[in-house]
Amino acid sequence: MDTILVVDDEKNYLLVMETLLAEEGYEVLTAESGEQALRLLEDSDLDLVLTDMKMPRMDGIELLSRIKEVQPHLPVIMMTAFGTVDKAVEAMKKGAFDYVTKPFENEELMLTIGKALDMNRLVRENRELTKALRERYGFGNIIGKSKPMLNIYRMIEKVSETRANVLISGESGTGKELIARAIHFNSPRSKGPFVAVNCSALAETLLESELFGHEKGAFTGAHATRKGRFELSAGGSIFLDEISEMVPNLQAKLLRVLQERTFERVGGSETIAVDVRVIAATNRDLKQEVTAGRFRDDLFYRLNVVHIHLPPLRERPDDLPALAAHFIKKFSQENNRPDLKISPAALRRIYGYAWPGNVRELENAIERAVILCSGDTIEPEDLLEEYDRADQEKTAAAQVADLEVDGFIPLGLSLPQAVEAVEKKLIERALARTDHVQAHAAELLGIKKNVMQYKMKKYGLL
Repeated sequence: MDTILVVDDEKNYLLVMETLLAEEGYEVLTAESGEQALRLLEDSDLDLVLTDMKMPRMDGIELLSRIKEVQPHLPVIMMTAFGTVDKAVEAMKKGAFDYVTKPFENEELMLTIGKALDMNRLVRENRELTKALRERYGFGNIIGKSKPMLNIYRMIEKVSETRANVLISGESGTGKELIARAIHFNSPRSKGPFVAVNCSALAETLLESELFGHEKGAFTGAHATRKGRFELSAGGSIFLDEISEMVPNLQAKLLRVLQERTFERVGGSETIAVDVRVIAATNRDLKQEVTAGRFRDDLFYRLNVVHIHLPPLRERPDDLPALAAHFIKKFSQENNRPDLKISPAALRRIYGYAWPGNVRELENAIERAVILCSGDTIEPEDLLEEYDRADQEKTAAAQVADLEVDGFIPLGLSLPQAVEAVEKKLIERALARTDHVQAHAAELLGIKKNVMQYKMKKYGLL
């Protein structure tokens, strides 16, 4: 039920308005002065204010100004006598939604009120949508607290406030589009559109039309003029995913957009100016593509104003528990299941796998586990059945090899000394991956917490 505040210094008029609006299904609050109206404004959730123009001490225009200071989106309708219409026009210039002249027809009043409430609903929905998008794509909500991810958060924070072009690199599945959206929705362009284009999904001719639009009759099937993605993203950001797949001809046209901020539609001669931020992404090394002659060096430098590299998941294992917990909660809600837990053994299996598909592969694995889990805890059998014990042992062997390459075991140690050195290093790494939570580190290593504490004391890690 919409709530309307009626402000008028005439008590009889307030009574008439309260009765009329209540019969129409509105919740009605009344105030005999501007001061009383402002007090109600603080304590009530209002959808509309209907105020008289001429009142003692604080008139309608002053009340309007005070309302706009605290709730700029709240619609205000002015009620005025015929002789003060000029004042009502002045009020509209200061932000009033509309005005009605006394005496007015009930139908006219209700029509004006209906329009104001419709506008208020649209404004609220837009604000809620914008808030939801900001929360979803705010860089603070990107999952990960490892050192590489903390550095990326700082980069997003710095670059969001600028209009610089951004190049995001990383393997498939690392979340490049999520970073692009975070940059857009934390920037001054957040109220503008965010338009994503996958450059590898379309043939050259189709991609050109998709990016720049086309005129009617430009090619077979072009039955009408169509705007391209650059025009549709004006005032916002365009995300060009898999930019390395763009053919040389289109690379040249994209370079012109970046240099001159203009382009022509396919089959057209009109030069169209566009204000848009370009965020590009690739899973290849663009420097190598330039060296190989497959990518223009001048375009590379235009795109690579700010470079953000997303490391693969295998290089940031510290983020695995948080990512797993996030996806478990997400898919538990989507599948109408109570929040599930994950067993230490299942978590060890997650740690033991290299995740070549990165975050996307982990997300798919967790979704599958949530669906298959028969109890309230995800167990190893719910995860990654296609990877047998040999794969995990191979991964473990590779990790041991990494330790040897690290060179932390000096030559000349006896076997017991070398074993202790390896054990200490593994404990240090387990603690680092679990933010020094001893219980979690013990679970990761497959030992009891009291054994963990004993060994930490033994190696001076407490």
